[in-house]
Parts: sequence; C-alpha cells; structure tokens
Amino acid sequence: MTTVRQRKVGKSTEVAEDQPSEEKNVKSGGKILSGRKLWNILSITVGGIVAISLGLLTSVYVATLHENDLWFSNIKEVEREISFRTECGLYYSYYKQMIQAASIQQGLHGLVYDNKTESVRTINILERMNVYQEVFLSILYRILPIQQYLEPVYFYIYTLFGLQAVYVIALYVTSWLLSGTWLSGLLAACWYITNRVDTTRVEFTIPLRENWALPFFAVQIAAITYLLRTHLQPVQERMTLMAVFVSTFLFSLTWQFNQFMMLIQALALFILDCFDMLPTAKVMWLYIIQISGLLLVCVLQFFNSMILGSLLLSFNASVLITRTIQKNLKKGTLLNRLGKLILHVLLVMWLTFLINKLIKKILHLESDEHIFKFLKAKFGFGATRDFDANLYLCEEAFGLLPLNTFSRLSDTLLFYVYIFVLFLVTVAAVIVAFRNLRTDYNTFFFFCLISDSNQVQFLEETEECTVTLKPDAAYNFIHTVLFGCLAFSTMRMKYLWTSHMCVFASFGLCSTEVWKLILKCIHLYTPQRTHVIKYSIPIITLLYISYKFWPGIMDELSELREFYDPDTVELMNWIKSNTPNTAVFAGSMQLLAGVKLCTGRTLTNHPHYEDKNLRERTKQIYQIYAKRSPEDVYRILRSFGTDYVILEDSICYERRHSRGCRLRDLLDIANGHIMDGLGENEPDLKPSLYPRFCEEIKKNLPSYTIHFTRVFQNKTFHVYKLAKHK
Repeated sequence: MTTVRQRKVGKSTEVAEDQPSEEKNVKSGGKILSGRKLWNILSITVGGIVAISLGLLTSVYVATLHENDLWFSNIKEVEREISFRTECGLYYSYYKQMIQAASIQQGLHGLVYDNKTESVRTINILERMNVYQEVFLSILYRILPIQQYLEPVYFYIYTLFGLQAVYVIALYVTSWLLSGTWLSGLLAACWYITNRVDTTRVEFTIPLRENWALPFFAVQIAAITYLLRTHLQPVQERMTLMAVFVSTFLFSLTWQFNQFMMLIQALALFILDCFDMLPTAKVMWLYIIQISGLLLVCVLQFFNSMILGSLLLSFNASVLITRTIQKNLKKGTLLNRLGKLILHVLLVMWLTFLINKLIKKILHLESDEHIFKFLKAKFGFGATRDFDANLYLCEEAFGLLPLNTFSRLSDTLLFYVYIFVLFLVTVAAVIVAFRNLRTDYNTFFFFCLISDSNQVQFLEETEECTVTLKPDAAYNFIHTVLFGCLAFSTMRMKYLWTSHMCVFASFGLCSTEVWKLILKCIHLYTPQRTHVIKYSIPIITLLYISYKFWPGIMDELSELREFYDPDTVELMNWIKSNTPNTAVFAGSMQLLAGVKLCTGRTLTNHPHYEDKNLRERTKQIYQIYAKRSPEDVYRILRSFGTDYVILEDSICYERRHSRGCRLRDLLDIANGHIMDGLGENEPDLKPSLYPRFCEEIKKNLPSYTIHFTRVFQNKTFHVYKLAKHK
C-alpha cells in the first residue's frame, strides 16, 4: 500500500511553522483512535452478553420442552430410563453403571472387562464405544458435593442441555467473525432456535453421540474461521491452533462417526488449497491437527482398529506426502498449473486408497465394511441382498432429505436467504479460483502495454470489478456445500448442515462485501448505502421472525404431555422381579438396550453396530422373525447363552415399512426365501420349508413347547424361556 508523507526540508523555520498543525492532527487522530477503541470494546461486550444470553436461553428452552413433553420430573425412574430409546439407553447405562459401582476403579474395570453387553464374550467398552463422556460425567458427579441436591439423571441431561448453550454461542461467534458484526450472530442464533425441528433433536434423543459432539464441532469451525483471518499475531495463531486441536480432539472422542465428518472437512481444505484460496501453511497445520486428534483418541480407545483404518488418516497422510513431492504446485502458466493440479489430485486419491488398503490388510480390519456396502447400494452401484446394508437403506433416517424440510426452512426465510447468499458466494468463488490459476505474468504484461495516461483509469476499473473472497468465508462456503450434499443424501446428517446454514445465511445478510458486490453490479454503490442496508435488512428479518414465530414458541412451551408406555414398563418390572441377575436376554437391538439400562441383565446383541462379529450375531438372533424351524432358532439362541427371548408384535406384524423393507422381508431375502404378501419376488427366491417362527410359536405346538416356554405376555411383548437340554 502506497502512503504519502511530508517532504524533508532544510529550513528549520518551515518545520517550526508546521509543528502546531501536526500536533493538532496527532491529537485529533489520537482521539479518533481512542473513540474507535472504546466503541470496539463496547460492541464486543454487548455482543458477548447477547451471545451468552442466547446460549443460556436455548438451553432452558430445550430443557423445558423435554420436561413438558415427558413430565420427566414426575414419572418413575424406570419410565425415565425407558424414555432413553434405542442406543441412547445403551450409552446412558454405562453412566449409571459407573455411578452405582463401589468405586471409580471398579467402575472402570467393569467397562474394560465387560461381559454383560454381549453374552459369552468379554469386550472393552472404552475401546468399542465412545463413552468417555459418560465416564467423565460419572466421576464428576461422584466427586462433587451435589448428590443431595441433584439426581444423577438430572446431572446428565442438564450437561447435555448446557452443551446446547456452547453450540449456539459457537454458531453466533462464527457468524460474527465472518460478517464483522454481532447482529449476524444474533440472526444465526434466532434462526437456529426457530428452525429447531431441523437443527437439533437433543430434547428427545439426549444421550445420542451427535448431541455431545456437534457443539465441539461448532467450536472447531469457529476456531478455524478465526485462524484463517489475515494479519494474526504469532501468539494469536498459536492459541487458535490450540483451540482447534482441543475442539477436534473432543469432537473425535465423543462420536464414532467423527472420522467421516472430518474427512469431508479435509476435502474442503484440499479443494481450497488446490485453488490457492487458503494459506498453505495453515492448511497443513489443520491436516496435522486432525491426524493428531484422531490418533490421541485411538490411544485412549485402546488402539481402536476402526480409527486406524479410517479414510481420514490415509487421506491426510497422502496429502502431506504429495505436497512434499510437488513443491511447485502453484507456479507456472494456466495450462501448466492445471496439469499439475490434475496430477496432484490423482496422486492423492491413489495414495489414499493404497495406504488404506494396506492398513486394513495388515490389521485385518472389517469394522466399517457395512458402511461402504450401504454407500455402494445407496448410490446405485448394484443391488445387494446384504442384510446390514438393507437394514440401513430401509431406515428413513438414512434416506434422502425429504422435500418438506425446505418448506419448513423457507417459512423462517432461512432457505431463501441461504440460496441467495450461496449463489453470490459461488460466483465469487469461481471467479477467484480462476483468477488464482492464471499466471500473474499475463496481467503484468498487459498492464505494461497500457499508456501512462490510461494506467490510472485501468487501475480504477480493475478495483471496481475486482471480486474477492476472504479465506475464512471461502472455507465456510465449501464447508456448507459439502455438508449440504451429505444432508441431501442422508437425512440423519442434516443437523450438521442446517445449523451451518444459519451461520452462512446470516453472514451473507450482514456482510459488507456481499452488499458491496451487489450494489457495484447495479451501479448504486456508496459506503453509506452499504452500511444502511447491512444493518437494516437483518433487523427487518429479525422483526419478521419474532412477529411470526414468538406466539408459536410460547404455545409450544405451554403444551403439556406425559410419558406413557405401560407395556414396556410392565415388561421391565417383570424382568427385574422374576429373572435372575445373570439371565441372558435375546431380542431386537433397540429393546435390549432398554433391558440393559432398566434391569442390568446380560444381552446377546445391542444397537452399537460398528463391529463385524456383532453384526453377524444380530443377524443370527433376528432369525426369530424369519422362516426357520424351532430347532434351528433354539440352537442359534443357545449358542449365545440365551435364557430368555423377547418377541415383539410390532416387528413380527410390522406395517411401518412397505413390503421389501420390513425386517422380516430383509431376513427372507437374506435367507433366499420368498417374502410374505402380494408383490413380486426375485426369480431365484424360493418358498421356505418352515412357517415364520414369531407367528408359529404362539400356537403352542409340541415342536415349539419342547424348547420354549412362555413366561410373560402383554399386548406388545411375549417372553419365552429356553429349555436347557443336556
């Protein structure tokens, strides 16, 4: 940047004459700087107070919804535990186990040498599952003097609701950093709250891993956004890198799918680095942080094989290796750079799959093969009869994002604003990427050909037409695009996208650069006009959201319901009262998680599906809903040490899914049998020699009663005790 300074002169009288005016300028300049500094401090203080207030209000909001929906404070303990459905109950059971242990050491020993989660097997829970948060929370509860004032379950759920405050504050800060005004953060937080149905499900799936992990992921994104700012001091950069590392580590520690989310993040960094839109040194540091965080988690999880064989580690290692080989990637002519770029991408992909294949072959890893089978079938790379893949394909949560999601997001104007901002930033990103690929020599040569009289005009026109995209905005742009693609393909992952939508849309609406670009395009740009629009439109949007959705939020908070599931409560009470503590139960994954939590009995299978042996075991246990002989089913169940089997009418006579996606249909297809009901079957499927086990056992035929005795029954569940033949 060129500056103008006063010319030095030899006459002391002239200097003396100018000194008073210079002193006045210095004083007035000092006052302006002091005023700006005070204004910045005031703005940061007010913005910080608003952020914390909104975070706390969100926590209170979701906690109130949870209480109003279940009347949680009034129901029995067994009902509270049943409300933690499916895998949520399994994770909470380890917190309960640690609380009830005689000591912290015995509690940890019980987790490391667990023989109740999978019968006839001893497994390490800390290796297999991401439950360190339950361990930490249980230890904290034991050492803090709060037992007399707060029940363990409330300490647990209040912690999760408290993390929602962290989540909202992180989103708020990210938007503030991108736009330069805390008004943007306020708008992002309001959008997050008013679109709660699509941004979080914490109030009814409290212990779910993503509810622990996503707040830390949001903190990490905020830290990366700050890191990518220009002109950071070395101390600021080091502190920010530390914040990125800590948040990355906590995110990785609390969710088993962390590696897939961070792989998408690594791809975003890779794309931006290829087009020279981010500082290479910072990108390399982020790759190293991802690797370090994941390896530290791997150590804490007793060298979990799924982490070692993750694509993320292979990809990041490949990028770092390739960057050392191709040092001059960003030099040369346009065609030269494009050639280098294509070679770079191909080399990284080849190395990634080579390294990953070698690791999996050496360590004999098969933990995540079901995910790749699911992805292969989902994206049309051939039909599959694989039971595990079809189990995912038939679940709504793993299907495409429903179209009604966009209508809900549009009601708050979020989707409209998001598309508007996304279009503008996409155009800017394409222009900047292409400009970065061109050689600077051509621009310099063209500039030299212009006559001196036209150079000033050329510079003015260039400045008028120049499109820029800051590194932090570029990262958040690619982040939202890639996670948007993930959400479109898999509905369960929409929560990673919709929360960032709030950030990205609010940033665009409050961004000086965005409005400056728009006004320049229509030749209406002035700094004052940009300033007015930048603040007025977000305020109008906030007023609209408040007017339209505040009454609905108040109605929602005043609506009172109560937990009601008498059949499951009756089943759990019967198990606790009428079966020995060492009894082994078989049944559906979802129900057995509740059995473990409510009764402490041993299970044959459970919903944490990231283990090949467990997946094979579950398929075998589920033969109770297939067309198999009573002898086969008895032999299978006894091989896993089963004492009791629970049959559910809701699965045996399932109507929730269409034909071909019911659990019994998936089992029939996997077993090569024709499905029940009207409809087509694949030509090689054959009729089974036996009727469906879960239906036929209720007839009390001698071939069944010799192996199974019904000991409990209500409108939903049937429990059979297995005979112990010599």
